[in-house]
Amino acid sequence: MGLLRRLVLLLLLTGLPWGGWAAPAPTLELRALSDEGDFEYDEVTGWATSPAGVQVTYADATLTAQSVRFTRETGEVAADGDVRLQRGTEVWTGERLTYNFYTRELNTAEFRAGMKPFFAGGEGLSGGWTNQVQSATNAFVTLDDYAEPFYRVRARELTFVSGEYLEARKATLYVGGVPIFYTPKYRRYFNRSGNHFSFRPGIRSLFGPYLLSRYNWYAGTNVAGAVLFDLRQKRGLGGGLEVGADLGPYGTNRFLGYYAHDMRPSTNSLLEPIDPGRWRFAFDHDAVLATNLTFKTSARVQSDEYIVRDFFEREYRENGQPQSFFELDQSWSNFSLNFLTQGQFYDFYETVERLPDIQFSGHRQQLGASPLYYESDSSLAYLRRRFAYDQQPSYEAFRADTFHQVLLPQTFFGWLNVTPRAGGRFTHYGETEGSGVSLASADRGVFNTGAEVSSKLARVWPGTQNRLLDVRGLRHILEPSANYVYVPDPSVAPPRLPQFDYELNSFELLPIDFPDYNNIDSIDSQNVVRFGLRQRLQTRRATGLENLVHWGMFLDWRLDPYRDQRTFNDLYSDLDFRPRSWITVSSEIRYDINETNLRMANHTLTLEPNDVWSWKFGHRYLLEWPGEGPDSGNNLFLSSVRFKLNENWAFRAVHHFEARDGTLEEQQYSVSRDFRSWTGALVFRWRNERTEDEDFTLALMLSLKAFPRYSLGSDRDEHIGLLD
Repeated sequence: MGLLRRLVLLLLLTGLPWGGWAAPAPTLELRALSDEGDFEYDEVTGWATSPAGVQVTYADATLTAQSVRFTRETGEVAADGDVRLQRGTEVWTGERLTYNFYTRELNTAEFRAGMKPFFAGGEGLSGGWTNQVQSATNAFVTLDDYAEPFYRVRARELTFVSGEYLEARKATLYVGGVPIFYTPKYRRYFNRSGNHFSFRPGIRSLFGPYLLSRYNWYAGTNVAGAVLFDLRQKRGLGGGLEVGADLGPYGTNRFLGYYAHDMRPSTNSLLEPIDPGRWRFAFDHDAVLATNLTFKTSARVQSDEYIVRDFFEREYRENGQPQSFFELDQSWSNFSLNFLTQGQFYDFYETVERLPDIQFSGHRQQLGASPLYYESDSSLAYLRRRFAYDQQPSYEAFRADTFHQVLLPQTFFGWLNVTPRAGGRFTHYGETEGSGVSLASADRGVFNTGAEVSSKLARVWPGTQNRLLDVRGLRHILEPSANYVYVPDPSVAPPRLPQFDYELNSFELLPIDFPDYNNIDSIDSQNVVRFGLRQRLQTRRATGLENLVHWGMFLDWRLDPYRDQRTFNDLYSDLDFRPRSWITVSSEIRYDINETNLRMANHTLTLEPNDVWSWKFGHRYLLEWPGEGPDSGNNLFLSSVRFKLNENWAFRAVHHFEARDGTLEEQQYSVSRDFRSWTGALVFRWRNERTEDEDFTLALMLSLKAFPRYSLGSDRDEHIGLLD
């Protein structure tokens, strides 16, 4: 074959039978790494060269080198000059290398390799396809991703089992150039860490000096766990067991058992002393049993209401009152069936037990060839409402509920969407049982009707440019809407019904139409129009199409308000503004137009211009908590700054300042250091909770890069993770 200039050469090479069996017709792709320059291939010798380098690809393997020689019949490639072979997640490098793309046999005199998270090097590497094993001599293995690793395990023999593990024999650990210890055999797995200890020392005013210890163990690739042993000078000893398993098609689960003998357990919410013997058990299991059939279960049992808050702070912040439940869910294209059982294993949280609750839903769907659409929601449940510490009498009842609705979507003038609807709900309540509660069985009927009117308008200004806001063309999308809901008085008023699914006070805007409004037992008459206006201002940037502005506003006009309601509800506003790809301004506002005051505001400014520094500044304002009085609100300012001093050092500061009384509620500072294979952080936090003594913590965190304790960026918003 002659000389080809400025051309990528593709050769399709058909393999011949090898070793007595007929391999699938393989395809080898040869090409120059750049179309600049020459690519030369000699069909007689099999050599292919290019100044830019040559690439050979077959299945999941890609080899690059300055020159290669291959044998068409066997699929063997001899590569020379800056050779790099990537095979799945493995990377092999060397000056000379022989590799058979058909049999996956690899041979090289000297090599370097990367098999995440390990790096290795050595001499005399050889291996074959039959058992996916490669062996080398005078080799080393390390987790240090540097050309000259600070520490390494040197071995006379090193064996790689592709995708599983590596094993060093007659191995010595070197730190720097100093031998530390010798072991006849050293094995590490690619997809999991070996058994190891981890320690988190620190000092906290509530605990005194403490040491949180874990022995992490692994039983195969699917089961892992940890033995916990914690020592807190002021609070005593604690320990437990954590186990997680991946059961493949049967799902994943996690178990945690923990016990602490607490020498200072304080009191519960009723100011009753908490028993020093504190314990908890937690179990979770998720599985996809079949197509669109999912199973979830969660069980939480604990000795008192504050054990998670005291000893597992991050988990407490994520979910302060976890529920125990068992759930099966089956979905089809137009319907879904849900089976839920929810119970209460302790008496210090209010809970609605569902024993069980079976729900069948019909998603919005067209009725045959007619213009009508239909949706439904039906359920059967035996419910029991239990109050915290039995401060109020519990009660229980059977409930059967069914809702059906018909809609008629229409479009007028090509831009006006009108969807009238009409529906009905029937609910049967069995006799309510409970101490001090007496409600006879009841049947309630509810009729609802209404219509939603909406439109979507857009205009484009393709030539608009603005360097300050990084605008390259503009598109404005306007979506006005009005949703009218009319529900006459139900046949039975809510006060005469047991309240299980009832309406709670919320700072968010609640739905007004069915079936989105699902507080079944609180349904009352409604005559309201919800006005909405959504706007999006979009532009093209380097990352693609972005919303420069996304703004939604909503207001309810109550045509027939209750005695404790105003004609107009609060005005809700939700705004996101991105003047640059690295600047985000978010705003949530709830404004009382009747009293002309701000009831709630949540504003956040996020700056992330690069990987060197970032700043998140927020303001959370609340006029008052419902029913708590005028001094119960918040005027909280939050700040979180991260700064990367250099490649090894980084700093972070977090502050929470309550402006109502000038209290710095929380301040946290952390200095992190990159130790090549490890990362470490020294963390200091001081909290002022007003009702309790000031709480300070000083902690040291260490994490191995190859098997990090925290995922990348996990502390961006939940900075408490560095202390838990």
